[in-house]
Amino acid sequence: MPRIFSGIQPSGELHIGNWLGAVRNWVNLQYDFESFYSIVDLHAVTTGATDPGHLAQQTMDMAIGLLSAGIDPEKATLFVQSHVPAHSELMWLLNAVTPVGDLERMTQYKDKSRGLKSIPAGLLNYPILQAADILLYRADTVPVGEDQFQHLELAREIARRWNQRFGGGEAFFPEPVARKTEAVRVMGLDGKGKMSKSQGNTVGLLDSPDDIWHKLRPAMTDPARKTRKDPGDPDVCNIFALHGHFSSADTCGMVAEQCRTAGWGCLDCKRVLADNISERFAPMREQAQELKADPQRVTDLLARGAEHAAAIANETLDGVQACMGLLPPLVVSSTA
Repeated sequence: MPRIFSGIQPSGELHIGNWLGAVRNWVNLQYDFESFYSIVDLHAVTTGATDPGHLAQQTMDMAIGLLSAGIDPEKATLFVQSHVPAHSELMWLLNAVTPVGDLERMTQYKDKSRGLKSIPAGLLNYPILQAADILLYRADTVPVGEDQFQHLELAREIARRWNQRFGGGEAFFPEPVARKTEAVRVMGLDGKGKMSKSQGNTVGLLDSPDDIWHKLRPAMTDPARKTRKDPGDPDVCNIFALHGHFSSADTCGMVAEQCRTAGWGCLDCKRVLADNISERFAPMREQAQELKADPQRVTDLLARGAEHAAAIANETLDGVQACMGLLPPLVVSSTA
């Protein structure tokens, strides 16, 4: 079975942007790949934006969300990145073949460091840790969106350079290939940019029906609709775009017609969407409540996942250390 790796930051409960952009693909891929899915808490601390007082709970919330969304621990290995120390050690060793210039050319580094008076080294080295995440499991496939293609290409280059320098001509690390996921860029409810929990413009997968409606009511629609009587253009309406993911084709057709003819106001359109989102995620909310009531079950599943991941990761790391000429761990000999 081909092997796949992907990670998600512990931002707390999943929102529909996470679901449409990554998680639903993970759920489908776990049946066709030996899948390793990690909650990447080490990545989350690189910018200093993560509150240490909330990180552990956000990690648990993310685990509950992934399990509720359909990640099956019997099919996929779900674990917390920091629970497998080999991630950090391999990252350090991969520094040996990664030029600083390559890191400085990363678009995300340029974007996230712009305006910072003091740039954390972790922000620069972020892609090396991503490469370590993938190469540690010798994953041959990585599901990525367009915003991560550059980082994956760097991971391929790091694997290539390491193989040439330390692998003795052997392809110790496979060069991971991209499995392009459906390009779903979900606009935030405020219509000002990508859906992001930090911007407060999301709908959570586990939100109650009332909370979903409360968040959708003020959401941005076609700005040309100043009053209920004004006709709208569904093609420029973010709410209508969400209908495409959560409503049937017949419903989408009806909503578009009602919008263009001003037969409905925007609240009517939002009400139908709220009901459909609520219905779609009702089973997940039920599953999440069961998991929240039994946190030990969640920690046990994460521990089991980390144990399995560590067994493979440590084997890879042993091979890397041997190829790089490091002295093997010493054992004190016993005396009679």
